[in-house]
Amino acid sequence: MSEVTDVPRAPTLPERVEIYDTTLRDGSQLEGISLTVEDKLRIAEQLDWLGVDHIEGGWPGANPKDDEFFQRAPAELGLEHATLVAFGSTRRPRGKIDDDPTLRNLVKANTSTVCIVGKSWDYQVTEALQTTLDEGEAMVRESVEFLRNAGLEVFFDAEHFFDGYKRNPEFALRVLEAAAEAGASRLVLCDTNGGALPHEVERIVADVVTHFRGDAGVGVHFHDDGGCGVANALAGVRAGAIQVQGCMNGYGERTGNANLTTIIPNLMLKMGVGAIPEDRLERLTPVAHHIAELVNITPNPQQPYVGASAFAHKAGLHVSAIARRKDAYEHVDPELVGNGTRFVVSELAGRSTLQLKAAELGLDLDGRTVNDVVDTLKSLEHRGFHFEAADGSLELLMRNASGWVQPYFRLESFRVIVEHRDDGAFTTEATVKLHIGGERIVTTAEGNGPVNALDAAVRQAIGSRYPQLAGVHLTDYKVRVLDTSKGTGAVTRVLLDSTDGERTWSTIGVSENIIEASWQALVDSIVYGLLHARTDDS
Repeated sequence: MSEVTDVPRAPTLPERVEIYDTTLRDGSQLEGISLTVEDKLRIAEQLDWLGVDHIEGGWPGANPKDDEFFQRAPAELGLEHATLVAFGSTRRPRGKIDDDPTLRNLVKANTSTVCIVGKSWDYQVTEALQTTLDEGEAMVRESVEFLRNAGLEVFFDAEHFFDGYKRNPEFALRVLEAAAEAGASRLVLCDTNGGALPHEVERIVADVVTHFRGDAGVGVHFHDDGGCGVANALAGVRAGAIQVQGCMNGYGERTGNANLTTIIPNLMLKMGVGAIPEDRLERLTPVAHHIAELVNITPNPQQPYVGASAFAHKAGLHVSAIARRKDAYEHVDPELVGNGTRFVVSELAGRSTLQLKAAELGLDLDGRTVNDVVDTLKSLEHRGFHFEAADGSLELLMRNASGWVQPYFRLESFRVIVEHRDDGAFTTEATVKLHIGGERIVTTAEGNGPVNALDAAVRQAIGSRYPQLAGVHLTDYKVRVLDTSKGTGAVTRVLLDSTDGERTWSTIGVSENIIEASWQALVDSIVYGLLHARTDDS
């Protein structure tokens, strides 16, 4: 596998580009995201630890949250690598520059750098702002001058630039010229509607870079409405852009912004262009996941480079090759971005997959046992089991194949009774009969449903013997009907997610009886938790 420094770089490409993160403003516009000030501070810490160059903190004056963020950030963040940027807009049409509240708030934000957005599409100036093109240009020039006179570095974000350039390139360039002549150090070309294509981007960015060579550096900012956000950013760099703006995990309004967790490794590992410090690239996956937790959005497992499935191999043919050469089916070494190879076991698995998984678990399975496991696995998945989603049940299946028998308890029977009354109230009662060390134990417990009642009854029966069970908790319960044509008689799949506070695992049950399927998954969850609690304590 190639190291970062081994990647060849085309002579026309820059040695490095600036990474400008706008997750705290643009990214927070994604439906479902609502960041507190504490969230924004913690995300900024992660971005600085990753090594981005600029962190756009928000729009001072737009809301109390952003005002508080800029008040607290200097004392509480202590940024070591990144520069904090305040975002705003040009002055209002026909407004007085000295009285413009947006510009005054940018100065009061107490950052060394600001980024202001202005119209570069003639259609937006005449229709949205209801003013003349000369006034549109003056708004940009005067705003940049005002901020430069206040001692600030200014980035100019040319809104709707690609649409504007295609319709009226003369005006689009006039606006950029006004910003550059007034002292803007970066001219950021923004695809606000997100519909540009890579071949258009490369041509247009090249035109702008040639036009402004030696004046101001060109940056690019893409939305992903056409699914080309990342490709457009890379095309912009190929054409000479020296700054790329985007969001972590592709967050952003509508379909999102260009995804920095994909752009950064593509630049560094594929194009040989520096983006963040090389020794920090391995932080990419943990930072992406940490930020996902902070914004309370489940990480996308299929996300390139940082997703849990980005280097997961399911088909037996792939795994067989990877067992001999890791780079056979991996486009980069996953460890370079802080991720890792996973072998997913399913009905597509072959001997190599199972052998690698067994080695991962520390199990010594001979060839015949591996073949038996493969046959059992395929038979169970044909019945509706799905072991790639149930790592806990898979491990127990493989241990059982090696001759291991769980020593904690043996089921004699269980019974669940649900009583529903006319007033709408109901109670659920579960009775379990277990054998533990030669002793027969019968316990009954109530719960708010069959699974909860069964869990309570089992814990009541064995909890005093296995106190470590108190640390095992159910975190999610999912049910799927596998054959809807059979209605209420269909086979049901139950998946349980559990945790002991340090590790998490999933278990599975499949049956035409939903309570039986739930019992299978519940027992596996408890056994797995006890197995690893005992291993950790030994």
